[in-house]
Amino acid sequence: MAKERALIDMSAEMTATPFDDPHWPRASAWLAGSHFENARVKLAVIGAPLNRSITPGHCHEAPAAIRKVLERFSLMELDRHVDLRAVAVSDLGDLDLSLSSPEDALEPIANLIRGALGGNDAVIVLGGDNGITRPGVHGMGVDLARCGLLTLDAHFDLRDTKAGLHNGNPVRALLKDGLPGPNISQIGLQSFANSPDYAEIAVKANIAYHTVDQVREIGLTKIVEQELVRLGHLADVIYVDLDVDVLDRVFTPGTPGARPGGLMPSEVRRAAYLLGANNRVRVMDIVEVDPQRDVNDVSIMAAASFLLGFAAGMVSRHSHGSR
Repeated sequence: MAKERALIDMSAEMTATPFDDPHWPRASAWLAGSHFENARVKLAVIGAPLNRSITPGHCHEAPAAIRKVLERFSLMELDRHVDLRAVAVSDLGDLDLSLSSPEDALEPIANLIRGALGGNDAVIVLGGDNGITRPGVHGMGVDLARCGLLTLDAHFDLRDTKAGLHNGNPVRALLKDGLPGPNISQIGLQSFANSPDYAEIAVKANIAYHTVDQVREIGLTKIVEQELVRLGHLADVIYVDLDVDVLDRVFTPGTPGARPGGLMPSEVRRAAYLLGANNRVRVMDIVEVDPQRDVNDVSIMAAASFLLGFAAGMVSRHSHGSR
């Protein structure tokens, strides 16, 4: 009987509400609006649960899952001693895209981003699949000739558009829309995850791309820094597409397109910090996580850490907004 009581007590302890420590503020409370009164850096978060992937799944569930897992994160970026309460964040909720194709989603996503940018330094868009990237770029409200696109992705996303738009061709669609190839930087591309035909399209379009092996040789932060400088000479604003399949598959079991040999979450989180610190970066999407495929929230937690890393980087945009 004593053993059974002990097991019951242990079970109750495991399912109890987490201890509410006022000295350990949670990222979920921050997303809900808890920030310093003098926070002058402003970030908007939007859910765009588009789910028309080549690989059928449940990416539309990711925005809610990312918000939920923020309960398990604190607000301190420890290396640079940044408190995220120095960023005033507004959660604008999710668009209803349950019946939308990527073509149908263009205006709703672009319009919401365009409106959010009017009162914020940057916007993070939680996908959904990679089909939201094209609407996101259009949402920056700048002529495509003056836009930059930086992708952290295992794939070119240059598949043919003749059969319609999907998560495998947003970059191809943007090229057709008029985004100049040199204004595109693709980082983390994987061998045996891309085709010769689409690699040739990237070369002909003068897209700057860096494979995951090149990233290993040079370093992700160095390449990101170099590409931000290069794009800064060509573009007034920069859009970042962070496809979570850029990670090694062991770190993102909930991302169907991930392959062995990809990047580590800590590398990408540091890159997200650099991107958040750059004034030209106005929008970043985080895409391609399927919570139903995930294991122990590994993929969702990685995605959430990228959101937080970007927000921490934003503090340096206006140092007077920190505390």
